[in-house]
Amino acid sequence: MAEPQLVTTFVMGARLPWPDECAVKDNNGPFEEGVIHDSGFRQSCTIRKISALGATVRSKVQQAPGEQVVVELPNGQRAPATVEWVDGGESGMRFAKPIDVMALINRNLVSQPIEQRAMPRVEIRCAAYVKRGEDYLPATVRNVSAGGLQVEGDSMPPVGSYVSVFIESLNVPPGEVAWQKDNLAGIELLEELSWSSIMPWIRDQVRRQPQ
Repeated sequence: MAEPQLVTTFVMGARLPWPDECAVKDNNGPFEEGVIHDSGFRQSCTIRKISALGATVRSKVQQAPGEQVVVELPNGQRAPATVEWVDGGESGMRFAKPIDVMALINRNLVSQPIEQRAMPRVEIRCAAYVKRGEDYLPATVRNVSAGGLQVEGDSMPPVGSYVSVFIESLNVPPGEVAWQKDNLAGIELLEELSWSSIMPWIRDQVRRQPQ
């Protein structure tokens, strides 16, 4: 039996992974696992979102805001961090130094069986067009994974609409609008977007971002 796909979100760019600007499905996991080291004690945690600058983690016991800890990441790297906030079983950890998010994504992919390898959810911003019928609607991609995308724009198509998404340098299969809220829409792709297509595109997007 195949293990469930991990749904940790990897946030690209020099920004913190909070606040959550909208709810996403799979909010209950499963997520990447980590360890919080605090004054000689170690505590298991899961990582819901992570960026170069910080992480949103879940654990049974939370440290107080302002505490200094070390977060052991899934690839074994230990990142000194400060507890920024605590809320409902989650904590925001601000890293003392930026980490390499691409290395974590690579590790996520390599850890999967090769025949089941699928791109995790990556939060990234880029321009796109959503085509419905003869209409091309300008939009901003907010996140992308093997199975779909989240887009933002005025007058997004209603749930159930079949659409095509056009993104520079990335060939995206057609899909169906699975959900819509305000100016956001989630599009489920009719064919999986391969990790071998997404990874070079993400690297290119990261290179284009201002440092």
